[in-house]
Amino acid sequence: MIALVPLASEETEPAFLPPMPELVIGLLAFLIVLFFLGKKLLPNLNKVLDERRVAIEGGLEKAKAAQDEAQQVLDDYRAQLAEARNEAAQLRQDAQEQGAAMVAEMRVEGQRQREEIIAAGHAQVEADRQAAAASLRQDVGKLAIDLADRIVGESVKDSARQERTIDRFLDALEAKPADTTKAEVTR
Repeated sequence: MIALVPLASEETEPAFLPPMPELVIGLLAFLIVLFFLGKKLLPNLNKVLDERRVAIEGGLEKAKAAQDEAQQVLDDYRAQLAEARNEAAQLRQDAQEQGAAMVAEMRVEGQRQREEIIAAGHAQVEADRQAAAASLRQDVGKLAIDLADRIVGESVKDSARQERTIDRFLDALEAKPADTTKAEVTR
């Protein structure tokens, strides 16, 4: 160490500089290391950095593509969901319309059946009334014939005569209540 620290009085060089041979050897070693780094290590380092940059850029592109795809899938899902909601609303509306139409149709059908039943009832009542009137007419005719036989004393068995007698008797009976109602109305 003593040799390294020269006395200021003996040398004219500054004290902070190393001796010249050490400086030259150090500079040569530095240049060799620099050359080795420049030719061997730096290209390998640049190659590794380029590979990492490409990998990172590829990863970013893949991530961006995946994000775009996910966004597209999300948009498709939202569109399908909106379409499904619209379809459900349309189906509900159609079902309500069909239900209302069915109710109206059932009401019309019920009304028609009711009218058919009423018409059939009226027809049955009319048929029963006519049958009862025919039966009553026949019974009254027989009674009138029997009564006429007893009153006249001779047989009124001729069917044409019987028919005429029955018709006259029934016409007289029908005219009598009409005269009675006219007399009651005038009072």
